[in-house]
Amino acid sequence: MVDGTMTDLTSPRRRFDPAFPLLSALLVLTWSTGFLGVRWMSDATPILTILFWRCLMSGLILLPFALTQKPRLTRRLMAEQVLFGALGMFLYLGGFASAIGLGVPTGLVALIADMLPLGVAVLSGPLLGQPLTARQWLGTGVAVAGVALVSGDGLRLGTAPLWALALPVGGTLCFALAAVLQRRLRPDATPVLHSVCLQSLTAAALFGLVGLPMGGVMPQATLGFGLGIGWLVLVATFGGYGLYYLCLARYAPARVTSVLYLSPPVTMLWATLLWGEPLTALMMLGTAITLAGVMLAAGQTPATT
Repeated sequence: MVDGTMTDLTSPRRRFDPAFPLLSALLVLTWSTGFLGVRWMSDATPILTILFWRCLMSGLILLPFALTQKPRLTRRLMAEQVLFGALGMFLYLGGFASAIGLGVPTGLVALIADMLPLGVAVLSGPLLGQPLTARQWLGTGVAVAGVALVSGDGLRLGTAPLWALALPVGGTLCFALAAVLQRRLRPDATPVLHSVCLQSLTAAALFGLVGLPMGGVMPQATLGFGLGIGWLVLVATFGGYGLYYLCLARYAPARVTSVLYLSPPVTMLWATLLWGEPLTALMMLGTAITLAGVMLAAGQTPATT
């Protein structure tokens, strides 16, 4: 991301843009479908199989464009993207999807994943020399308290073991580490198309290797599986990221990020309506507290690429 201060002052869209509500709604819906799609497919398909085919198809669709568009793929670029793919896709997607498979409420997983800015802020201290301010520490504490509130009520009403929470937490920290390392190793951002392609293929290879001792990752050739993977690739991956970068091109990054904070409550609501997952007043209160803490901490987070 880049600093949005100048954008706010000079952009012709500083006044109300009627397209913003529509783009915001589409962004929140597509961003939420990554969690909902995995939850929907996990009833009939192993988690590793879902993740393998989602990443493989995403990478293969983008590969012809990555091979023909500049900059050309160098060994260093590919090695770095393999590292980022292992951290930011394999461990991140594997963490939150496995937690959903174990019964952690889908909305709670989305809420933990939405704490990514806190992970980036915390890791930026030792790795980038950008220690947290007092305001960021306060926001981090508030957000963690909110997650604890949601987790306690959600797990009490659900079936997941307490240790399953470590999966999305660890995955989110791995994603944050990938983001911080990318900023440190390559200050000039690699094109998004190259990054998503190489990271998707890396994650697919790792999911395939992990799945081999467990019976492989070949799915049952059903219409439901094909539709589910198509949804995850086209809507959750391409649609979600595509709308995200489209919004970044039109609006200040802080404004776009604030829209994504609506994703966890939307995910919770859909999961309750579709699968009857627990949703209580205490969980909604904890969600509001968490998002307030994230916004408080992210308000002074140094801009990242």
